[in-house]
Amino acid sequence: MNDEDEIGPVQAGVASKIEALIEPAIDAMGYALVRVQYAGGQRPLLQIMAERQDGVPMSVDDCAEISRAASAILDVEDPISEAYHLEVSSPGIDRPLTRKTDFTRFAGFEVRIDADRLIEGRKRFRGRLLGIAENGIVRIRDGETDFQIPFNAIARAKLILTDDLMKASADALKN
Repeated sequence: MNDEDEIGPVQAGVASKIEALIEPAIDAMGYALVRVQYAGGQRPLLQIMAERQDGVPMSVDDCAEISRAASAILDVEDPISEAYHLEVSSPGIDRPLTRKTDFTRFAGFEVRIDADRLIEGRKRFRGRLLGIAENGIVRIRDGETDFQIPFNAIARAKLILTDDLMKASADALKN
């Protein structure tokens, strides 16, 4: 899944390869990989989004540590033949939802989901996330209507910045 920008299959393939290369090291360092995106062009950009496994907010030092580790792996494996810019960041409050566990963890919050196909006559959904079933069906309530969206049909999903989300984030920082 990607966030705002559409990426082509070549870029998605590069991102998947990079994710497979760096995820074990990132995981061993105590971080969870949220998303890897690669956008080619005149100034190619490799974006790595991660979060701490212990739930503590990411710091600049965390991003620098991930950047150094990823750079070392990518220098050896060389999956991108051209020069590129590496950007490492945390997912932020209105984060993308990319893993099945995200749809459980953030149940109860407002989300926007874009599907890659028509589901009940539409591709875009916005509403309260109800969670994900064991069979991979994401449930969302839009007003009085509940929708069921297969996880594998989700092109993009992200939390919507609301007062409830900001309060929950502030409460998590206090703990």
